[in-house]
Order: sequence, then structure tokens, then C-alpha cells
Amino acid sequence: MEEIIVAPVIIFMIIVAPIWLVLHYRSKRQVSQGLSEEEYIQLSDLSEMADKMADRIKTLEAILDAETPDWRSKL
Repeated sequence: MEEIIVAPVIIFMIIVAPIWLVLHYRSKRQVSQGLSEEEYIQLSDLSEMADKMADRIKTLEAILDAETPDWRSKL
């Protein structure tokens, strides 16, 4: 009965555990390094796009307020 349990444990300790540890510490190192240059550029671009979209929404709301003052109550 013990041989049934021992074999999977040995296989786990020899194959799975070392791979698991390597991948775990590799991901920890990547997280601690912060953003890469490409990720930083992409984040900056997304931030600029969000700012432009916010300006457009404000403009559209101002137009709607001028043309239909009670449009917000219809939502």
C-alpha cells in the first residue's frame, strides 16, 4: 500500500517541484523589476487616450446639456 503513495511523491519531488520552484522565483523576479520600457510606453499611450476620451465625453455632455437640458433624467 505504501508503494502506491511513495511513487507519486518521488515523481513529484524529482520532476514537478524543481520546475515549480524555478517558475515561481522567475515570476517573483519579474514582478520586482517593475515595468519594462515597452510596457511603460504602452501605459503612457493608454493614459493619453483615456485623457482624450474624457475630454470628448465632457464636450458631448456640454452639447447635450445645451440642446436637451433634461437628458440626464431620461437615463
